[in-house]
Amino acid sequence: MDIRDEIKIMLASKRMTMTELAKKMTEVSGKNYSQSLLSHKLKDESLRYSEMKLICKILGYRIYIDFDEIRLGR
Repeated sequence: MDIRDEIKIMLASKRMTMTELAKKMTEVSGKNYSQSLLSHKLKDESLRYSEMKLICKILGYRIYIDFDEIRLGR
């Protein structure tokens, strides 16, 4: 599953649209986000980590990073 699908699931669980998310991101960050910009970033996989943290904050989620020790050679 890619980040686009994960964000769509998160939005659906909160009954929020991409347009509403973009508006909230603009309000919270002070940067201009639109539905089309956000969709473009998700399609092109160019969403920044800081933007993902902002999305999670708005939607009430946390980001966890779990390193697979086998892949790291441990």
